[in-house]
Amino acid sequence: MSKKTVPSGEPASFEAAMAELEQLVAQMEAGELPLEASVAAYRRGSELVKFCSGQLDKVDHQVKVLEGEMLKPFAVDGEDDDGEADE
Repeated sequence: MSKKTVPSGEPASFEAAMAELEQLVAQMEAGELPLEASVAAYRRGSELVKFCSGQLDKVDHQVKVLEGEMLKPFAVDGEDDDGEADE
């Protein structure tokens, strides 16, 4: 079995972190990694999850600032902003 290394350091972007995380999960689910590499992959996956969560929190904050801290409720076609059907 080839020895695969787990990259370290901060990913370049949210998308890069998600791609790396998906690859790690696929390797772990396929049983391609020996025990030590699996532990390292799990550790790296935890770091990636924290990074992605932090990025999502930043974006959530930015959206709230842009919306003036008041997110508007989603209105389905044919409904008013209060959720009741138009007549």
